[in-house]
Amino acid sequence: MSIVNLPGLKKMIEEISQSHNLPKSAVQQALREALIKGYERYRRAQRIERPHFDDEYFNNFEVDLDIEEEGFRILCTKTIVEEVGNTDHHISLKEVQEVASEAQLGDSVVLDVTPDQRDFGRMAAIQTKQVLSQKLRDQQRKLIQEEFEELEGTVLQARVLRFERQSVIMAISSGFGQPEVEAELPKREQLPNDTYRIGSTFKVFLKKVREGPHRGPQLVVSRASAGLVVYLFANEVPEIEDEVVRIVAVAREANPPSRHVGPRTKIAVDTLERDVDPVGACIGARGSRIQVVVNELRGEKIDVIRWSPDPATYIANALSPARVEEVLLVNPEGRQAHILVAEDQLSLAIGKEGQNVRLAARLTGWKIDIKDIAKYDYEAEHQKMQELQAAIAQREAELADDEEEDEEEPERETSSPAELEAKVTTPQSLAEEEFAEEEFAEDEEEFAEDEEEFAEDEEEEDILS
Repeated sequence: MSIVNLPGLKKMIEEISQSHNLPKSAVQQALREALIKGYERYRRAQRIERPHFDDEYFNNFEVDLDIEEEGFRILCTKTIVEEVGNTDHHISLKEVQEVASEAQLGDSVVLDVTPDQRDFGRMAAIQTKQVLSQKLRDQQRKLIQEEFEELEGTVLQARVLRFERQSVIMAISSGFGQPEVEAELPKREQLPNDTYRIGSTFKVFLKKVREGPHRGPQLVVSRASAGLVVYLFANEVPEIEDEVVRIVAVAREANPPSRHVGPRTKIAVDTLERDVDPVGACIGARGSRIQVVVNELRGEKIDVIRWSPDPATYIANALSPARVEEVLLVNPEGRQAHILVAEDQLSLAIGKEGQNVRLAARLTGWKIDIKDIAKYDYEAEHQKMQELQAAIAQREAELADDEEEDEEEPERETSSPAELEAKVTTPQSLAEEEFAEEEFAEDEEEFAEDEEEFAEDEEEEDILS
């Protein structure tokens, strides 16, 4: 059998394996796929029988990589037929029976179709080199995905490597003795009080493992995620680890809309044990436990409050450190509440630029309106809520009538209740739109990076050719 020599093949595989942190089997598989692509380029250059080949034409070809002899062979699996229609896929029964008389129609045979080394030209070699680089990247991404997909949503130790645009490129590892992998800390996931220097270490939350081809690191980490706060408390408070105390909800504003407001977090905790104070367990003696978390988050303010199944009590606790006089659940179905506080507690309840009440609303899931108890008109507010509820009931009745008309007149084009509800702007819909805009921005950024990578590949191919 003929062979195309590749001097230094064994050493090359070992070097690629070490430089790319890949097992030798993965490197060999990538090399086989690259050589098949090189053979396709060779065949297209020869213009043998067919000037064009479809994507599945070479599926019956494979590469036999000989590490010891430092070379490779091209093998082709052909089906035995009576009359040959395609010499790359078929072979005649008569021809095979000259060698193996027991052969029958429909059987498959493997033939050596390795070209002469001199015929495997320069363009085919360039194609092989380019495909090999791509396959090695694909193998790396596949291994990283398999290694870190189970760690998504956990906290890892990271080390700053370099800076790209507004992102910080960090090195993380899946465990002791495992090779380090690059991860991206985007600008929106950084903390304003963090100081990133090359070589400095941080605890980061593994937010996302990207799938498919993507320029740049495949892993996205965060310092602004609420999951990081949960991990830090669980790591510092034994009662949380032992499930004596549980974290019910977390609301975090790591990057406030205004630079005049610092990052802040509210965390609701609870316990089923009568003798355990969940808030005190999280704070620790003289604040020792919560101070460790605050130091890791570079001075971020953290409010630990007690969760309650009673919405009024829960909302009052969530507005801590403000002192609440009364909580009125004016619209329980719409989750709206009026919070009555003394005049000297108004600014404290609202917080700087509304941060305190904003976080309390996120934590509890209620729409909160802060009112001065001295100026609160119970009768007027009660009348407003009755009118609002009447308007809602009327609107629901109109929607029900429209739905009945739609059923009676199917050809008439009217908005369905779901479509009409979709037109009503709610806090939830605003949050969903904001999330969708962020995802769209990420997709646009990834698309621009992919275009840049494609342009670089074209430039490299022009230089090589």
